[in-house]
Amino acid sequence: MFLQRRNRILRVGPSIRSLVAETTLTPNDFIVPLFIDEGENISTEIASMPGYYRRSLDLTLLEVKELWSLGIKSVLLFIKCKDEWKDNTGQEAWNANGLMQRSIKAIKDAIPEMVVMTDVALDPYSIYGHDGIVKDGEIVNDETVDALVKMSVSHAHAGADLVAPSDMMDGRIGAIREGLEESGFTKTGIMAYSAKYASCFYGPFRDALDSAPGFGDKKTYQMNYANRLEAIKETLMDIEEGADIVMVKPGLPYLDVIREVKNAVNVPVSAYNISGEYSMIKAAAKMGWLDEDKAIIETLTAFKRAGADLIATYFAKDAAKLLNK
Repeated sequence: MFLQRRNRILRVGPSIRSLVAETTLTPNDFIVPLFIDEGENISTEIASMPGYYRRSLDLTLLEVKELWSLGIKSVLLFIKCKDEWKDNTGQEAWNANGLMQRSIKAIKDAIPEMVVMTDVALDPYSIYGHDGIVKDGEIVNDETVDALVKMSVSHAHAGADLVAPSDMMDGRIGAIREGLEESGFTKTGIMAYSAKYASCFYGPFRDALDSAPGFGDKKTYQMNYANRLEAIKETLMDIEEGADIVMVKPGLPYLDVIREVKNAVNVPVSAYNISGEYSMIKAAAKMGWLDEDKAIIETLTAFKRAGADLIATYFAKDAAKLLNK
């Protein structure tokens, strides 16, 4: 049998497969979400996210040092606000001595080169669990944006490298950019959650921070998962308003959107491998239905193949260890 072309020649062994691989995954690709709690020596496993923890700041610093030793260069901070500090204004979010602000300073002091990103949204601080201020049962846009600007400037003042607005309010990227510029924070970047969909896959994350909405849902501000072109519109608007990095969230059910966004923009594209996606792999692995290590690497490679330059993932630490073997 004569064949002019035998494609299997380039698959014959691991060395040649690596040599011609179109997509390469490294620890440099990862952003590690960290959940931080008040107190000392606290490490609480999140029931719906086996193997992932909410830690007090002292233990978070130890974790960040280990992540750095594995070659991971970026963390994304989320804090758990005490119930007694929650209200409908979000004012704890810009408390100069708040947990987020103290965490930023401590991490930058411990490892100055670690890129510290911070979540910007009001849901952890809200008595209603929504990403914005509530009036007459409605999440109001413009007053929320004013609060997000205060929050972002406070994070920049504490030393954040990038603020990451995850709220999906209209116009907030431009307002935050203006607020940062006016406050003299010309080196602080913005990673915009530009295409964030209203998804059922966020459940475990809301367990982690006790931030589930107290009424209704988030469909009046997060995107309809049936829409693709809307993601391009939202993303291009965020870039025009001053976003340095754009994000698609969730990840796995939205690989097509990641590719569409990547093809449309000229800034780095990030994707969020979210809590529900993490928990599904953990549950399947626990049942013996798949190999967890292989599933982690294949999943994260799929994000890169789809066009993500950066991947926020709860698997980052495990993946870095696997890649460093």
